[in-house]
Formats: sequence, structure tokens, C-alpha cells
Amino acid sequence: MLVPIVILVVLVLIVVFLVGIYNGLVTKRNQVDEANAQIQVQLKRRYDLIPNLVNAVKGYMDFEKSVLVTVTEARANAISAGAQGPAAQAAAENVLTGALKSLFAVVENYPTLKANENVLSLQEQLTTTENQISFSRQHLNATVLTFNNSLQVFPNVLIAGPMGFSKREFFEAEPEAAAVPVVNLGS
Repeated sequence: MLVPIVILVVLVLIVVFLVGIYNGLVTKRNQVDEANAQIQVQLKRRYDLIPNLVNAVKGYMDFEKSVLVTVTEARANAISAGAQGPAAQAAAENVLTGALKSLFAVVENYPTLKANENVLSLQEQLTTTENQISFSRQHLNATVLTFNNSLQVFPNVLIAGPMGFSKREFFEAEPEAAAVPVVNLGS
């Protein structure tokens, strides 16, 4: 009589343990999906701001049409890259970021454009959005790291694969070359 009860208790404990592992993996996977959704919200905001900025500067920049075309094409490529996975999207976003930097650099050459309140407001909104994208990327990558680690530790590794859990990709930004300031204390 005692042996069947012990076996039943052990089986119940094993089932509870497996359910706990499964639920933990589901929670972490959902956190990764939520963090990715936050990046998509910020990227959509950026995509929506770019046409307004291009239209605001278009009249001033007659000789800089190639910059506007580059920004517009980079935006279109970034939007379409979203369906190709995090690596492709990150690469397209890096190109778009570079195109926006070029646009902002060109804007600096036009004093009346630089002083235009609409352009200044759009630049500020884009800068804020870029910062939010950066924070969202950091959060997503931290969440992906936690999820991927949970898939690879024992005993989770025994359950994750058969239950359909797979490793997620990081949203990697291209490392920016930090500009080294020149300091001249002499002469």
C-alpha cells in the first residue's frame, strides 16, 4: 500500500516540476515577444516621422535631392526588412540611421532650415525616438539573453527542444565609430 502512494507522489512531483519549467519558458518567450513589440512601436514612430521631416526640408534643399532620396529609400527598405527577421531588420535600421545622420548633417548647412521650428521639432522628435529605440534594443537583447540562457541550462534543455522552444536572435545595431575629440591645449 505504501509503495503505490510513494510512486504516485514522485510522479506528481515530477509533473509539477515539468509544468513549472514549461511555464517559466513560456513566460520568458512572451517577455521576448513583448520587448520586440516595443521596438516595433518605436520603429513605426520613426517611420511615420521621416516623411514629415523630408517634406519639411524638401523646399530648402534643392541641391541635396540625393540625400532625400537616400533617406526615403532607406525608410522603405527598413519597413520591408521587418518581415525578414531581427538580423535583416537591424541591418536595414542601421542604414536608415546613417541616412538620417547624413540628412541632419546637410540640414546644418542651411541656416534658415536649421532655424525652422517645424524642422527643429521633427529633429527633436526623431532624436527622442532614436533614444527610445536604443533603450528598447537593450531591453530586447537582455530579455533574449535571459530566454536563451533558460533554454540551455539543465534540466530545461531536456524540455525546451521537444516542447518547440528555440533560441531567439539578438537585435544588433552596428557599432558606431566613436569620434575622438581633438584637444589642443598648446599654442
